[in-house]
Amino acid sequence: MFDTARQRVIRVIGHKNPDTDSICSAIAYAWLKNHTDEGTYEPRRAGDISRETAFVLNHFGVDVPRLSVDMRPNISNIDIRQEPGVDGGMSMRKAWQRMNERHIDTLVITDEDNNLEGLISVKDIANANMEIFNTSVLGDARTSYSNILEVLDGKMLIGDPDGFVTGGNLHVGTSPEAMAELVKPGDVVMVSNRYEAQMCAIDYGAQCIVVCMDAAVPDILLKRAKDSGCTVITTHYDTYAASRLITMAAPIGHFCVSKDLVTFHLNTPIEEARRVMASLRHRYFPILDEEGKYCGVVSRRNLLNMHRKKVIIVDHNEMSQAVDGLSEAEVLEIIDHHRIGTMETSGPVYFRNEPVGCTSTIIYSMFREKNVEIPKKIAGLMLSAILSDTMMFHSPTCTMFDKAAAQDLASIAGENINEYGTKMFEAGEDLTGRTAEDVLYTDFKEFAIGKFTIAVGQGFYMSRKAYDCATGLISGILENELEHSGKDMLFYLVTSIPDQSSRLLYAGKYAGEVIFEAFGKKSENGMVILDGVVSRKKQFIPPVRERLLARTEP
Repeated sequence: MFDTARQRVIRVIGHKNPDTDSICSAIAYAWLKNHTDEGTYEPRRAGDISRETAFVLNHFGVDVPRLSVDMRPNISNIDIRQEPGVDGGMSMRKAWQRMNERHIDTLVITDEDNNLEGLISVKDIANANMEIFNTSVLGDARTSYSNILEVLDGKMLIGDPDGFVTGGNLHVGTSPEAMAELVKPGDVVMVSNRYEAQMCAIDYGAQCIVVCMDAAVPDILLKRAKDSGCTVITTHYDTYAASRLITMAAPIGHFCVSKDLVTFHLNTPIEEARRVMASLRHRYFPILDEEGKYCGVVSRRNLLNMHRKKVIIVDHNEMSQAVDGLSEAEVLEIIDHHRIGTMETSGPVYFRNEPVGCTSTIIYSMFREKNVEIPKKIAGLMLSAILSDTMMFHSPTCTMFDKAAAQDLASIAGENINEYGTKMFEAGEDLTGRTAEDVLYTDFKEFAIGKFTIAVGQGFYMSRKAYDCATGLISGILENELEHSGKDMLFYLVTSIPDQSSRLLYAGKYAGEVIFEAFGKKSENGMVILDGVVSRKKQFIPPVRERLLARTEP
């Protein structure tokens, strides 16, 4: 059944198209929170990881975080009624009793592996009970004798309690004369204490006789029944009551709805479930887990008690970069090193923003502040994030705090900074088998500035070969990507780590003008060389933002 503990998981997640800092900071901060705070914290990612990040995780033997692309509440975020599934062989009467006891009007039928087989509702039971002229129901439904014994509170004198009614009709044997016209071989006959009626029912080929009012059955008749293959059951109910009750022994599997079932999965968005429920008259709907197994039911009333997903944001505070549906989640904390962006929260949050080169530098400080020992793997991840974000300390965003943190983390992780950093960047710049789209969107951030919406991608390269290859890939698709993106402008920085410069590629009606106004550089063959510009956050976005805002002003 569904584990309600998953509702309490707090997701630690970075931005879309996550870089190494976004992933490593999420993992490190989730680890710290799990060892210092109450609750369950789980690192997540909002997109595919880069080759650089994959190298880092593999190097330190850490699993890739689970993908979370939407924070809108779904079925798993409500109080699902964990009603156990029932067997399709259950009698109609027992199903009705169970519904009354559990105050529910629908039961879910499952097999032994919890696979959904059908639904039975009070309405279905009522309809079946009103079919008073359907005398073949026991045979048509292949009713078990164990069900009949249960419903009639009966006792089997002759027969197999594990057997089934295999056909025939149900009759009340009032007299030998009446039975001569009614009873056919294979029928089920309700009889009283009249010896002649009991014997006639057996002689006419009944597959089962039900002797009512606990009437005695002579040994000679039992021998006759055994020789004839006739099952004999006794009950304390009178003939009228027994004849009414026995039809309720039919299994619910015969009457259940088993086709075109409306189901929801744990990841079905609440809004979608609400829309479907509004168009149907059912009260309860079965829920399936990730493996397609039944795990509970949900009703319209359950949707009122919704628990929003709890989220901690790392490495950004921009709604344009946030995972989809974040506005419908509950943000608890934001840990970031970028400018204060556009993110709004529904209530007060813990917001830690420091002017350092990497989010992991802040998290390193939090480990030290809380006096928590940093494990080797976590140290390696945070070291990687700092080296990546500061371009091995060459970025203008790098501070003395980043360098000091990296030195300490390298000592804990047992890594040589220059050797390890070079390997990490070489892994990240490997373009073998990669598409232009993959390269463009690996580190790709969106920004809403004034009346403009732009996106800026960036790649870092150690070798000239990879630098030139990336330029060729991106320049060939940028215009087409702009057309399909809905953005006003697209920019991509091909950054050379050794040269400490970037080759800027761009697309958009005013993009060239904005770049000229911001950097005093004109395009040459569709690109601009920006000497000394390696930081998107500190060196590229601020002057571009200033020019875009100037164009927004009336």
